Amino acid sequence: MSMLARVLIFACLCVLPACSPLYILQAGYEEAKILWYRKPIADILQAPDRLDLPTQEKLRLVLRVRAFAEQDLGFRVGGSYGSVSELPSPPTIYVVTAAHRTRLEAYTWWFPIVGRVSYKGYFDSAQADAEIRRLEAQGFDTYMRTAAAFSTLGWFADPLLPQLLEYDRSTLANIVLHELFHNTFYLSGQTAFNESLANFAGYRGAIDFFTTAHGETHALTRRLRATWEKELAVSHFLEQARQRLGALYASESSEAEKLVRRKDVFTQLQEEFRQLPGAVSQTSDFASVQLNNAVILHYLTYLRDLRVFERMYEQHGHDLRRTLDTITALAEEAEQPFEAVRKTYY
Repeated sequence: MSMLARVLIFACLCVLPACSPLYILQAGYEEAKILWYRKPIADILQAPDRLDLPTQEKLRLVLRVRAFAEQDLGFRVGGSYGSVSELPSPPTIYVVTAAHRTRLEAYTWWFPIVGRVSYKGYFDSAQADAEIRRLEAQGFDTYMRTAAAFSTLGWFADPLLPQLLEYDRSTLANIVLHELFHNTFYLSGQTAFNESLANFAGYRGAIDFFTTAHGETHALTRRLRATWEKELAVSHFLEQARQRLGALYASESSEAEKLVRRKDVFTQLQEEFRQLPGAVSQTSDFASVQLNNAVILHYLTYLRDLRVFERMYEQHGHDLRRTLDTITALAEEAEQPFEAVRKTYY
């Protein structure tokens, strides 16, 4: 089957039941461009004079991270991140999320391959804006952000997008491991579990990678550990926020009263967030963005129950591969994967 045929089949399977033909064509076209401009990283490194030294070092880092993911962590790497897409104009990916206004429940889109998903990606800002307007007209909270990377879950050998080379080495390693984990494990209809566990795998995997390569006291290792500790603190903070908002929305107050009272809760949450020990990449705008349920649920998608995963990691003697194997095995047998892992921990 040709690459173009696979692109069109993938786009149609993913979006046909829920989206317009325009969305299908746009998604297929952009994915085809990304794949068409792939070049093997190993080949690019054979002509070092066309690249500056920092870029060469980051490309070599990506190859080493791929090898570590496959050999040490057991990830299904395939051909992903063995190439870089040398697009003349790299795409911007716009991600739309939505939620009910008086309950912490995400609006979801249904796709055949991945099930129900609580976000929808666009390569065109006008299409993303139109979806935002449609959802808000129906009474939903909305939030739109841009994404640095995405995974086709192993359908294609995903290349490195060139804008990722702008990140520092620790963030780049984290992102590559996060996306490679999606190739390895994905539960249909469980967006928050998939993303939060991939976040854990990305951070812990990057820490292990740099520890193995440079030792415990190396600057990159120490920086990653410090950032991960902040990420854990934010995850705990968001869990408390979820409980407070859940209690408000479950109260006997009228819908109008809930909408008024939640504004006070959002203000308090932002004030408390500013007291945390430093922002992290996932929540860099939490203190300034206009909060609503879609924003809260977006952050929870990537940061839910990270301390539970961390405790499992400690119980497994800091063996990340064994920890991930245990968590994924529990999740695959459960209707509620977060609950299954939490019960095992407690």
